[in-house]
Amino acid sequence: MLRTIAIGVLFLSVVILMLIVFRKKLGWGWLSLFGTHLILAALGIYLVNFSGLITKIYLPLNPATIGAVTILGLPGVIMLLGLKITLY
Repeated sequence: MLRTIAIGVLFLSVVILMLIVFRKKLGWGWLSLFGTHLILAALGIYLVNFSGLITKIYLPLNPATIGAVTILGLPGVIMLLGLKITLY
């Protein structure tokens, strides 16, 4: 029951997002900008993990961490590092 509700909410949000994108005539330029930010976020987390500067900290590459870094940029990486040090 709960899974059906969650899938319904997801489907509804995708439909509303598509309506906003195509109604506002945003075009496809935002998609390339978002893709660039996504790739740079993954590279930033990858560099933190494998640079060797901080040896005992590993940030997983999952949608939550990449999303945070995509939206926040370099401060997002610093935020994730701070959370990892503080919580674990």
